Amino acid sequence: MSDQPYHIDIDSIRRAFPPGTEVPPLLLGFAGWLEGRPWGSVGCYGLMGQFADGAPIVDGSPLRDKFALFMRLPEGSEVGVWYGAGPDQTDAPVVVLGSEGQYDILAPSIAGLLAKIALQRFEDVWSDFLPHEDADDATDELANWLKIRLGTDDLEALMQSVPEAPDFRRWMEKWCRDREDYWSNHPMMAELGWRLAAHLPKGKNPWDKTHFEIAIVGSQFQARVLRRGRQPVEEAGKIEPLLRELRDDMRRAQPHLGLWYSMAFGLYADGRVVPSFDYDTRPMIGEAPAELSEARADLARAPRPEQWVPAWLASAQAG
Repeated sequence: MSDQPYHIDIDSIRRAFPPGTEVPPLLLGFAGWLEGRPWGSVGCYGLMGQFADGAPIVDGSPLRDKFALFMRLPEGSEVGVWYGAGPDQTDAPVVVLGSEGQYDILAPSIAGLLAKIALQRFEDVWSDFLPHEDADDATDELANWLKIRLGTDDLEALMQSVPEAPDFRRWMEKWCRDREDYWSNHPMMAELGWRLAAHLPKGKNPWDKTHFEIAIVGSQFQARVLRRGRQPVEEAGKIEPLLRELRDDMRRAQPHLGLWYSMAFGLYADGRVVPSFDYDTRPMIGEAPAELSEARADLARAPRPEQWVPAWLASAQAG
């Protein structure tokens, strides 16, 4: 335990903040203070950026500019700044998107989060912010650093909730509910379910579903059904035009996201399809990564903010 340092990835954190929003200097300073310290000494987490796409949210891609996720807990929960509370971004609240569907405001600001970690003011449900029992507790050192950095001895004041704080849980639950309804009733998803009716799950439980994976990069296309591994889909030729049309429709609706590369979805017994989209990962087409020339063509057709261009494609563009 004591030999394992905290995992810190500043580049991914910079990408995770919405275009035009800089990473707060306090967060960068904390990353520098934390670097090389034993994991668990001031809590159990890693500092790394994540888009809302990959967070435990229903259809999180459209929320990229509402979150700046910079911390990951061991069980998969994501922590970051929420910019959906209002126009003031200087002290936006820090929230957690729980792997078990918990949506909580942890602190009124990054300073408040660090103060709570330093003073060990977390209860059992978020005990990962407390020092690990097998690590040497360094929260006093963090508290001293924070007092010097912020020029205050009153760390308690930093944790005080803002009067009339927004109801983040309600906001998130409404988003997830609305997006499930949106996709469940989407005409293209209904047609997709109809075209794949031969793959309807055999079980009778409402949650039974058949899993599919789609990859589209430029002119490349691949459809796989997850059945004893990844198997080709006989109906690929019938669903490709539909999915390309969907992809273009989504780009027109949210041009800043560009074009997605992968789509995963479950086909339920009643024909419903609820998808998720990946705009960042380079998919495998057959046994090889998607062609860079095809990804470049997608980017030329649907430009993105520079920091939202995937690292694998940005390096190829630079080369």
